[in-house]
Amino acid sequence: MQNRSFNWRAIRSHIMVFDAPLAILIFLILSLGIVTLYSAGIDFPGRVEDQLRNILVSFVIMWIFANIPPQTLMRFAIPIYSFGVALLIAVAAFGMVKKGARRWLNVGTPIQPSEIMKIATPLMLAWYFQKREGALRVKDFVIATVILAIPVGLIAKQPDLGTALLVVAAGFTVIFLAGLSWKVLLTLISFVAIVTPTLIWPYMLHDYQRDRVLTMLDPTRDPLGKGFHIIQSTIAVGSGGLHGKGWLKGTQAHLEFIPERTTDFIFAVFSEEFGFIGNLLLVSLYFLLIIRCLMIAANAPTLFARLMAGSVTMIFFTYAFVNMGMVSGILPVVGVPLPFLSYGGTALVTLGMATGIMMSVQRNRKLVQT
Repeated sequence: MQNRSFNWRAIRSHIMVFDAPLAILIFLILSLGIVTLYSAGIDFPGRVEDQLRNILVSFVIMWIFANIPPQTLMRFAIPIYSFGVALLIAVAAFGMVKKGARRWLNVGTPIQPSEIMKIATPLMLAWYFQKREGALRVKDFVIATVILAIPVGLIAKQPDLGTALLVVAAGFTVIFLAGLSWKVLLTLISFVAIVTPTLIWPYMLHDYQRDRVLTMLDPTRDPLGKGFHIIQSTIAVGSGGLHGKGWLKGTQAHLEFIPERTTDFIFAVFSEEFGFIGNLLLVSLYFLLIIRCLMIAANAPTLFARLMAGSVTMIFFTYAFVNMGMVSGILPVVGVPLPFLSYGGTALVTLGMATGIMMSVQRNRKLVQT
């Protein structure tokens, strides 16, 4: 009887791995996403069904990672990072080209290896700093910068500025939380501010990337060309008013003025149909999601767990902030989906992995305490 009771408790401990506040918040955002996707994808049969399958796969991935203790995950940091970098090199050598970008590998089905690095890079950095805990030197931060720069450089070369930005945000968060001083941080910010107009803007950005920045500053410079999409998305956001036009009644979406309305620009559809009140609800849910993640990170039992939880929190924040910013016209369009709202399997799998890591950190904190 004791053995059976013990086995039942062990099985239950692997099933009940979800942090309730985090799970509820994500469920609510996913529900809003399905409702919005039904309207946005009304001319794309099967989108809702596909997204439900994507959510199911993401749920399984989340459950798997939630059952992996942080100390176990740390052992796979080097293999996962090395595998991801190898795939990025393979993409650069013989990857598939779509819409002028070489971002995919065909392994029976197209995969985008850069998505792996959103998790693999902060995982590797967190492992490195955990190993150097208590003996950090300046050279350690230099080595960490190189670890971050390798995948970011390969991703930016594809080119994929949106994913590169997310990897930078997640990786730099780990470096900062590991103990990077404010003086160094301010020096880096000053350096970037100096080299941006003299080096980055004229020599390191592609023509289309410079056009996106200029279009953000003045969409009317090419209203029927490069500025058309951002003009239409901002019209949709503003036309929702206080209460919105109502579900399934968004004219900008249903008259096909909004580009990529089921993926990167789904926030424009949501804003038009649910208005300011709907946006306030959605932003509040993301805010609570970030707060809950910060609480988990602050109470993490080890440096590795704290750094990983902090980087995942930054991933969620960057996804939401950049997407809403570009759809609203205050940031350049970089192709970043809205987390748990936009249609897409690859992004949901990445988010499922990230959420599973957060739940693992929270679950193992409880186990350490007991």
